[in-house]
Amino acid sequence: MSLEKENFLRTKLVGYLQRLDPATPALWGKMSVQQMIEHYAGDAVRNANGRLKTNEMVTPPENLERMREFMMSDKPFKENTKNPLMAEEPVQPRYQTVQAAIGALQQELIYFFEAFEKNPQLVTRNPFFGDLNFEQNVQLLYKHAIHHLKQFGIDPPVA
Repeated sequence: MSLEKENFLRTKLVGYLQRLDPATPALWGKMSVQQMIEHYAGDAVRNANGRLKTNEMVTPPENLERMREFMMSDKPFKENTKNPLMAEEPVQPRYQTVQAAIGALQQELIYFFEAFEKNPQLVTRNPFFGDLNFEQNVQLLYKHAIHHLKQFGIDPPVA
């Protein structure tokens, strides 16, 4: 288990997002800063914490082991990685401000850690990587966060 990655999610990610100018253009992709934050909180973290449940698997069973090996590796997501569960055009922001979106992200992250503290055996289903435990979810959330921070020109030290 990478305590550095867990610590990044608990204590550093929000700070990077709070210092990011909402008008910063993406280096790739179509999302704005706020759309990225809402996507990460509403899709990735809510899936990891069990609030966004799915039974659907996008990855065929024969590719799952290879996908999980990638997930657990230090290899980054490629720029412009397509997500077949997302529309071609980003959805309009749900919140009035970037700060409100960051607040929602903070709440989802708190819920994530609380859910696994209450039930260390909890497993959540990710539509791309399958059934994930706490350590696997931390790895995926960290990798996903780094991908989106780099999308907006932030290159934090890698844990």
